Amino acid sequence: MTGIDHRLALERLLASDHAAPNPIDDVEALLKAHHPDYREGSLVSLAVGANRGSECPTALAARLQSNARIEDADLAGAPVVDTEVLIIGGGGAGCAAALTAAEAGGRVILATKLRIGDSNTVMAEGGIQAAVGEDDSIQRHFEDTLRAGHGCADRRLVACLASSAPDSIRWLIDRGMRFDLAEGGAIGGKLLRKKPGGATRARILSFKDYTGLEMMRVLREAVELDERIRLWNRCPLVELLSDEAGHCVGAVLYDLALHSFVLVRASRVILATGGVGRLHLNDFPTSNHYGATADGLVLAYRIGAALRELDSFQYHPTGVAWPSFRLGGLISEAARSAGAHLLNGLGERFVDELAARDVVSAAILRECAEGRGIEREGMVGVFLDIPELERRQPGTLAQRLVSLGHLARQCGIDPSREPMMVRPTLHYQNGGVVIDENGTTSVPGLYCTGELSGGIHGRNRMMGNALQEIITFGRRAGLHAARSASRHPAPKVGLFHLHGWRRQLVAAGMPLDRFGPDLFPSYANFDFGHELALRGGKRTMYAPRARGVE
Repeated sequence: MTGIDHRLALERLLASDHAAPNPIDDVEALLKAHHPDYREGSLVSLAVGANRGSECPTALAARLQSNARIEDADLAGAPVVDTEVLIIGGGGAGCAAALTAAEAGGRVILATKLRIGDSNTVMAEGGIQAAVGEDDSIQRHFEDTLRAGHGCADRRLVACLASSAPDSIRWLIDRGMRFDLAEGGAIGGKLLRKKPGGATRARILSFKDYTGLEMMRVLREAVELDERIRLWNRCPLVELLSDEAGHCVGAVLYDLALHSFVLVRASRVILATGGVGRLHLNDFPTSNHYGATADGLVLAYRIGAALRELDSFQYHPTGVAWPSFRLGGLISEAARSAGAHLLNGLGERFVDELAARDVVSAAILRECAEGRGIEREGMVGVFLDIPELERRQPGTLAQRLVSLGHLARQCGIDPSREPMMVRPTLHYQNGGVVIDENGTTSVPGLYCTGELSGGIHGRNRMMGNALQEIITFGRRAGLHAARSASRHPAPKVGLFHLHGWRRQLVAAGMPLDRFGPDLFPSYANFDFGHELALRGGKRTMYAPRARGVE
């Protein structure tokens, strides 16, 4: 792919009048022609599991139809720990679930693959949606979300999201989270509201352009200070435990510090393990954190959970397109919400910058595909014109776009003087595990919350609804799990579901030597076979050549 030389594009940008773009006549045609979800040959039909026959990206299908990493024999002698509620995932959704479950009286273990807070939550920069303005309403939030998702979202979940949003904000403020104020002081001041792409009202509440980081700060502190929550860092989920009836009754974790398996028997298991960005679907770079390797999705599917919108992913419009060492890094929608324009190599605006994200991304990819992109050292993208925004609104960079300033400096750019080159980056999993309003799944005992779950965003997510989702449904899942949990663990737990799963793989002609979940990206310095050797029992199925999904 080639584009207009960067130097020539800069000259045209300086001469641009930034005239409003022409409206897009046929949005559906644009999406089908240029959005990565519609790329020809990128999908395959699943051959096994609850969604057999559904289409899914090839790379994700390989993980969903993989074999388990462990056998019953691997668990012999492993320590067993009992709890009522086991939560796996140390991001915003997992922490919200843990705090609420503990407040409801449940015995809680929170286990996380990396450290608490290492998640996509801290990378959510733009803000959180809640209809708190006098000109706004819960009904408008509901309708905007449904429309942005192309009418495919679960209306019950969207209604739950919109109606719970104001209370979620109060819950966060009670725990010490800060928000930008439009006027007034810390007491009695009004929250600053911004308009997200695809919305009819200004509804985004934020703290600078690192709202997720601020949210995670208060959640992490609250969890770490709560003596009712046992926090286990660096314990990735390897497999779920089942009973003879097929219910989820715990999980097998791998303690990276002790190089050993740990069995946790739990009446209720809440998965909050995030998305799939590190699978780099369609060879796109990603804005996701290191642990986003679809672990929870793979294991929920293997134990029998139904999934939805498996073929729908969000490619955020403004990932870094140059330089190569920061490729895919996220520039928040807060920049466009503040008024920054997108321009092609001809110096022309080509899309309403606050259209729905899938539309803006498809429009950028169209400009690049049709030769109107900008090329610099082999990278092709379009301009995000921050200097022009700063001239119109002096002080915006320093006051509202702090993270963007840091990222630009990493790229060797002074954002007040030079536009950044951007291009879509794999950002979010729109679908996921089918849940109800309390996060329960089709598998008794198993809950899912956060990006792992599906149905809330349909086929396109609006800015700010992800942070709202993790608080709303994290809290609901934690409360429901704590109230319905039994104090007594299931009398017989094991890997019963694997027998049927492997029969399905064999019947469908699927390979048994393809293992999952990945746990870490393929380029990570992590070898599960080496880990098992450290515990003194390297087995054939853990051989490095067979580890993970190739």
